[in-house]
Amino acid sequence: MKAMVLILMGSDSDVSVMEGASAVLEEFNIPYKMTVSSAHRTPDRTLKLIQSSEKEGIRVIIAGAGAAAHLAGVVASHTTLPVIGVPIDSSPLNGIDALYSTVQMPPGIPVATMAVGKGGAKNAGIFAAQILGLTDTRLANALKEYRKKMAAEVVRKAKKVEMK
Repeated sequence: MKAMVLILMGSDSDVSVMEGASAVLEEFNIPYKMTVSSAHRTPDRTLKLIQSSEKEGIRVIIAGAGAAAHLAGVVASHTTLPVIGVPIDSSPLNGIDALYSTVQMPPGIPVATMAVGKGGAKNAGIFAAQILGLTDTRLANALKEYRKKMAAEVVRKAKKVEMK
């Protein structure tokens, strides 16, 4: 099956964070591809990846980068596909620089920005699934079941705590 989501990160050191997105996509059986490209160190590669993604049928791009890297913004400036940004906490500023560079986009070039770090990557995978679920009933139903399982897990944990 052809990939529907591209997970792009600025460095291979970001893999441990971005695996949160890939794990969610795998859970929902959403085909994806994952690679590394730096908006600043390999701008030509980044542009080629964006252009080929559109031709290959990618429907959502998840872009994660740390420091003040602006990968998600650069990606969004070259495509009208939905771009989900994941700020990565890899700098001395613990991701606040990545958050600001991802969330502060100029009007007209939006990036849906998730939380900093692993939780943000997981939410990026879920958000990509929600976008794709708009036109996929099976996926929309799977997301509803996912939410029910989360709620049941909270109730189970509450009972465990209350028994102490």
